[in-house]
Amino acid sequence: MFKPIRLLILILFAFLAGVLFERNNTSEKCSTAGGQMDAGLCLGAS
Repeated sequence: MFKPIRLLILILFAFLAGVLFERNNTSEKCSTAGGQMDAGLCLGAS
């Protein structure tokens, strides 16, 4: 009974971890290029 629910929760956690990982990488690349992140966009980088 709980296996499908547990699977959905694990998939949700994996998805959220992936999103946070990519946001962090994007933020670091933006900072390296001299920009600033604002609402998910890199501003000021050339």
